Parts: sequence; structure tokens; C-alpha cells
Amino acid sequence: MGGRQNVPNPPFSENLCIILVNPKHDGNIGAVARAMLNFGIRDLRVVGREGPWSEEVRNRAKSAQIVLEEATLHSSFVEAVADCSIVVGTSGKREGGSKTELRHFIMPEELPRRLDGTEGTVALVFGPEGKGLVNEQLRVCDLLVTIPSWEGYPILNLSHAVAILCFAWFVNSTEDVAPETEERLVSPELRRRFKSEVKRLVASMPTRDHRRRGIEETLLRVIMRGLPKGDEIHRLLAVVGEAADAFERNSP
Repeated sequence: MGGRQNVPNPPFSENLCIILVNPKHDGNIGAVARAMLNFGIRDLRVVGREGPWSEEVRNRAKSAQIVLEEATLHSSFVEAVADCSIVVGTSGKREGGSKTELRHFIMPEELPRRLDGTEGTVALVFGPEGKGLVNEQLRVCDLLVTIPSWEGYPILNLSHAVAILCFAWFVNSTEDVAPETEERLVSPELRRRFKSEVKRLVASMPTRDHRRRGIEETLLRVIMRGLPKGDEIHRLLAVVGEAADAFERNSP
């Protein structure tokens, strides 16, 4: 009754991966694998851990052993997302005030709806238990998502958070997308190139050095939140590149 059934995985799962960054507890890795397969998702990537899997990992995964067998291990977060077109960071830390460029979140149910019908790998990234993703890791992400929870105890268990995001994807994804509505996300290489050009633009702007990081992050966050497609990024690249060239020519 509780075992795995021989039915096809949902179509959306082919373009979705779950990334665990430096997970601390073996049991949580196994529980994440089980939660993933509950919703037909099999691409698990783990950063900062080495194999083989312990008995605790295997036991907690139950009938989701295939997720563990197909999982890939990575030495760095950047390596784990190298083939991804959109990187979605998760966090339970919700901050207020004016300095919140890294904390503009969307809700779990918004993600699959906004990405419905697109092609390209989407990464859902989860940080280590208790600590979560640090700011440097959040800066690698294109979108940020948070799970609404009671402010008195807002941080969820890692496997619970993964289960909620996978559930939201499962119930809000459309399996049958008309060909004329399909859209393609930016390629990983184009994404890297665009981020590099924005960095060059901000570096050449006549502004105070302490403001550059905030300007760069805000530009990238606002643009990527709109989920631009490849042709749109190419147009933006032309504008950003010309602006950077102009600033560099006129710099003292």
C-alpha cells in the first residue's frame, strides 16, 4: 500500500531539480528524497556531502531509493546550478525595512504558474537546517520564495519545506500546454552572460562604491522576476552593453 506504483512521472518533473546546500542531518536527506518522489520529482542534487549514503538516509527515504541512486553530489552551489536556467532560493527569514533587496519573496503557488509551459531546468534551492541560505548564496538566485508560517516559529524542518514546495508545484502545474503557448527560459550560458554585463555596467557607473552591490542586485532581481525569455535578454544585453561602454569611455 505504501510502496511505489509503476506510473509515469508528471511531465513538469523533467525540468525541475531540488538542491540541498550543505545539509547537516542524514535523516533529512532521506526524508527529502521521499517527499520529492511523493510528487514525482527525481532530480536531487546535494552540495557538500560525499557518498555512499548512510543507512539512516536509506531508511528515511523508504521507497524513494531511486531518488538517492540518481542523486548527484557537488562540491559547490555554483557547480550544482550550472545547467539551470532559473535558480529559486528559499528562505524563512523575512526582513522589513528599506534594505531588503535580498528578501523580496513570492509565494510557493506562484512559481509553477509563472513558469508554466517554459523549457529549461528550474532549481529549487534549500539551505542547511537552522541557518538556511546565506546572503552570498541568495545572490546567485534569480527568484526567492518563502513559505508563509507563524512568525512565532517561522523556520520549517528541511524535509517539510521541500514537501510543501513540491506539493505547490504538483497541484499548480498544467500538464497539457498548447504548443503555441510554450516559452523558453534563458539558457544557463545566456543567464551568466547577462549577469556579467550587469556587473560591468554597475562597475563603470559614476556612483559611490558602497552602493554598487545594491544597485547590481536590484537590477538583476527586478529584471529576472519578470522571467524574461532569451530574445528579451538579448535585447536587454544590447542596452546594458552599450550603456557600460559609454560609462567606460567617459570615465576619468
